[in-house]
Amino acid sequence: MVPYDFNPTFRHPLYFIRKGLYNKIKLYSGELSGRLLDFGCGAKPYQSLFTGVSEYVGVDYAGEGHDHARENIDVLYDGKTLPFPDASFDAIFTSEVFEHIFNLPDILPELHRVLKPGGKMLLTCPFAWEEHEVPADYARYTRFALHDLLSRNGFTITRTDKNGHFISTLHQLFIVYMNDQWLHKVWLLSRFELFKKIIRQIVVPGLNLGFLLFEPIWPKSETLYLNTILLVEKK
Repeated sequence: MVPYDFNPTFRHPLYFIRKGLYNKIKLYSGELSGRLLDFGCGAKPYQSLFTGVSEYVGVDYAGEGHDHARENIDVLYDGKTLPFPDASFDAIFTSEVFEHIFNLPDILPELHRVLKPGGKMLLTCPFAWEEHEVPADYARYTRFALHDLLSRNGFTITRTDKNGHFISTLHQLFIVYMNDQWLHKVWLLSRFELFKKIIRQIVVPGLNLGFLLFEPIWPKSETLYLNTILLVEKK
């Protein structure tokens, strides 16, 4: 089962980005089969969605300042070379990881190397989002930049998708701002537990539910969105 924080209800402050990602990953998870590598796996929150794989292997970066104590990692790597033979995996899944890799052009050949010919990779990457896991937050990629990086490293783009649209992105960012800032930096109010409960249990769910009800009437534009989702194949 996918943990609540990654498959939340409208009561969660990250509802639109997390629920949207969950839906997109679930939609494309059936494209991956065989032995799967979860690159940057952390706690492997989406593992249960990949019902068609025969083996699920999680790898993450053994870097200083990153606490893996509560994560479910099978293999740690040095940030440069993946400790697997060539063509070890039938599929790769990586979600919200590329923005944290400073040397991404050097890592993509490694992902290509350990993937079997014809193997598929499903990836997600934030487009409009606040700084997070500071200071290891290095980039925001447009879909065009991702297409170029992947194409130059031996991958064929088979599907491009987006999570969110212009107005839902603005709404989600406002909820994040309110939840992060109001609960901690609004004068003396942030010291009162009642104030925090009102924000968490009434204001955030109310705004999210209201947006869900009125979202269908808003004009849609995908020039601003929350995440890019790509399905690619090794040539």
